[in-house]
Amino acid sequence: MELEVRKSGSLASIKQGEQDGILVTHVSGKYVEAALAGRLFSVANQAAVTTTAALATTWTGLGVCNPTGSGKNLIIHEFGWALSVVGPDDGIVGLMSSDDTGFAAALTAKAAMNGRGASVARCDDGATIATPILERVCGTIGTGATTVQISVPQSIYQIAGSIILPPGRSIMTYTTTATTAAAVFFFLWEEVSI
Repeated sequence: MELEVRKSGSLASIKQGEQDGILVTHVSGKYVEAALAGRLFSVANQAAVTTTAALATTWTGLGVCNPTGSGKNLIIHEFGWALSVVGPDDGIVGLMSSDDTGFAAALTAKAAMNGRGASVARCDDGATIATPILERVCGTIGTGATTVQISVPQSIYQIAGSIILPPGRSIMTYTTTATTAAAVFFFLWEEVSI
């Protein structure tokens, strides 16, 4: 059997099975094409962070910013969070958006294909931002006494491309209550030329 690689939009031959069905082979995961093409990136806090409560303009957590003039759209695929210690209070975890005001490159985005090119995104764990808007409620965080075992796994929220950041926009973590240095977050996104 020959492996035939085609460019996007080109025609490929179709292989039929013995019972006249079309044979299709799934190469691997849903993001492999974007990863191999150097379009898939991620960022995560490198240590547990504190978060600010609600829609604060002096924000902390994790955020991804698509700077004005980048020439790319950032297609957000996944958002995840976990607590490294017991949370200080029960609350909601979500995503809020704003413009690109105040973002620095405090954290480095990593290409999904190790050693590949750099992201256009600016990733930060705290900034003074323009007034944000709550976009999504993704899950909860909770508390428990030190004698109570909390068996909540890491939460991964599948955005699946339903949030797209054009140049000049950002997406950030949202928590209803301020947390101590307990939360670790991540984002996975694809960068597509405009």
